Amino acid sequence: MNHVADIAAGRLTSDEYAANFSDVHPPLDRRRALIEASRCYFCHDAPCIEACPTGIDIPTFITKIASDNVRGSAVSILTENIMGGACARVCPVEILCQEACVRNTQESKPVQIGALQRYATDHLFDKGVQPFQRADLSGKTVAVVGGGPAGLACAHRLSMLGHDVVVYEARGKAGGLNEYGIAAYKLPDSFAQKEVDFILSLGGISVETGKSLGEDITLSQLRQGHDAVFLGFGLAGVNALGCEGEDLDGVANAVDYIADLRQATDLGALNVGRRVVVIGGGNTAIDIAVQSKRLGAEDVTLVYRRGAEHMSATGHEQEFAQTNGVKIKHWAQPKRLIGQDGKVKEVEFEYTQLDDNGRLMGTGDTFTVLADMVFKAIGQTFVPAPLRNGSAEMLELTNSGRIAVNEDRQTSLADVWAGGDCVPGDDLTVAAVQDGKLAAHAIDRALRG
Repeated sequence: MNHVADIAAGRLTSDEYAANFSDVHPPLDRRRALIEASRCYFCHDAPCIEACPTGIDIPTFITKIASDNVRGSAVSILTENIMGGACARVCPVEILCQEACVRNTQESKPVQIGALQRYATDHLFDKGVQPFQRADLSGKTVAVVGGGPAGLACAHRLSMLGHDVVVYEARGKAGGLNEYGIAAYKLPDSFAQKEVDFILSLGGISVETGKSLGEDITLSQLRQGHDAVFLGFGLAGVNALGCEGEDLDGVANAVDYIADLRQATDLGALNVGRRVVVIGGGNTAIDIAVQSKRLGAEDVTLVYRRGAEHMSATGHEQEFAQTNGVKIKHWAQPKRLIGQDGKVKEVEFEYTQLDDNGRLMGTGDTFTVLADMVFKAIGQTFVPAPLRNGSAEMLELTNSGRIAVNEDRQTSLADVWAGGDCVPGDDLTVAAVQDGKLAAHAIDRALRG
């Protein structure tokens, strides 16, 4: 093993890698699930349902767990959220359903809704049962661009409604961020692909990988070849720091590194620095920081330009990073990346503060942090270029640069719908699933006249 080089692979033993990237939240067994289910008040007007973006009837599925009807519980969940298995693992339940739980007012300890949801859906997946059936075939076909949560949720619901679906995916696998963009310890053991396989087992959905919109296919071609189109291809661009030295060796986009990590068959073959600096304040920043530490980095510092309360990563995620050895420094922004022989060696930051109008400003005071690797995690952007390629009509975009849609997720083109990160809204897996589901029903209504 190499513990001396600034950037090296194989810093840990195979057993250490296995332990560091095993399931971060072990599942409930039957006894603990029954105990936890018994804590639910089964509220009539349950606030947890309102807090769930997909509208899962949480008291109903917990009631079914309490009566040992685990399959029925899973069906209740998946009827509203076909990716309920992944969402049980990655959804920020601490600021959604569990924050709304009435138990918080009694004892500041909500029912562990996420863990119970995982218990139910895992039971169904382990049985290898597809509980849903397709309606009578409509003879209509729908093109879905993007095999992530929005696209797969839309495809599954459309298939249930009797339509045939072709999913066009730019990468080598379907799954989207669940496969390529979320920390490996949150979705271990190829869970993302198991969920994809479960969704596809319904039938009526074909997936064409390596098909990129704007390069291999165009929107015009899809509109001509299908009765409707759903766009769910996410955010392809990555924000730049705009700093001197950004092109130095050792500086990388966090999303690209996470994708490589998620597809790696040998974690010991991944290079990681001894001293890692992460710039950003969202979930991607937290994920890359913690995974760097778990790959063997000795010192990991996450730097964010504002305060902890301004970070888009939840307080739970921030605490998780800190308990995993990540140092978080607030109120500082990068000024320049300093290198030696073409490789990054340190990052100069400027302290920040808010002016009298609440706008961020630099103070002029600076400090430096040593770094062998620097990960940029300051957000992703929508790239509209694929929509223009070969398209006679251009979709209307919002002022924020994403695809404009109405409440049915219909775009400015009558036969095109969109959802997920490429439209305005919360950049959450559960929100993307809801977009896909709502669009599917709107598409179904349109196709049936």
